[in-house]
Amino acid sequence: MFKKSAEEADLKKIKEEYGSVSTKAPIMPPRHEGIRPTNDFTGKPSDERSVGNYGDNKKLIIGREIVLSGEISACETLIVEGCVETSKIKDCRKIEIAEGGLFKGEAEIEIAEIAGHFEGTILATNILLVRSTGIIKGTIRAERIEVERGGKISGQVQMELEKQRE
Repeated sequence: MFKKSAEEADLKKIKEEYGSVSTKAPIMPPRHEGIRPTNDFTGKPSDERSVGNYGDNKKLIIGREIVLSGEISACETLIVEGCVETSKIKDCRKIEIAEGGLFKGEAEIEIAEIAGHFEGTILATNILLVRSTGIIKGTIRAERIEVERGGKISGQVQMELEKQRE
């Protein structure tokens, strides 16, 4: 008269092998958003930790479709995927402008890798690398310059030796 479906038969078989099987979704514990653990991976008490103590990798990433306007200072690496407008970058070691990224302003840095657009004044104390999709417009001063096929530079270019800067 009544026939069991294949699912019911499978469920009965599982119950016999493993004991009771719940068909309800498990209840998840509440999330503790905004709560920061007291012990961190550093092993130091929380009052001895600061942002600068987590390592030397001070990286600022400006993501796609993000627009940042203002002063940037004390970052190890600046990665621009969006748009940055600044008067001058201070105390930064490296700038990477990704394809599709735009930087307008003045930058005095050690290493520059340009795959997007740079408009303004750039002083690269070590190397300026212009990727095949990179475009630089403005004043360029660098110790060494490498331009891949397809990379574009327009404006004033000056090869700067270390002795000239001192």
